Amino acid sequence: MRTERHTTVAVPSIESAYDQHSAALFGFAANALQDHGAAEECVQETFVRAWQALDRFDPARSSLRNWLFAIARNVVRDESRARRRIPIPMEPEITAPEASDLNTTDPTETMLLVEALGMISPEHSQSVIAVHVLGFTYAELSESLQVPVTTLRTRNYYGLRALRRAMEEMEAES
Repeated sequence: MRTERHTTVAVPSIESAYDQHSAALFGFAANALQDHGAAEECVQETFVRAWQALDRFDPARSSLRNWLFAIARNVVRDESRARRRIPIPMEPEITAPEASDLNTTDPTETMLLVEALGMISPEHSQSVIAVHVLGFTYAELSESLQVPVTTLRTRNYYGLRALRRAMEEMEAES
């Protein structure tokens, strides 16, 4: 009868793995999600899942870093999908645009724009829609949301950048 030998490989503790890899995982998640709070939560979730699946980690197949990044990719993907399912909360006076309200005649472009608006953060989307689609001034929007005008201008600037990037990525995929 043949017996199998089991060798034990020292697996680093979650604490040391966190110390070594959390900054890189946070950078990855923050870049993918464009939201530092969500990125922090993704890093935490990555290490929770790693801790729960530690018995399945095989150092012969992959480095700890690669294994953690594989988990992080799944967590970030889950977060991105969840964001698309959650309706964007808006103030009562500021509503999402109807397809007929958008300044484009091509329905494909309209759908692309609406989908891209759903991919950026709610704050950025709200600012872009309010200013560029509904015609609010920054002063009106500031009064409605109780947010400083300078913050709204910054949100709008970065919102347009994120919207442009999302649309370019979607066009590249099709």
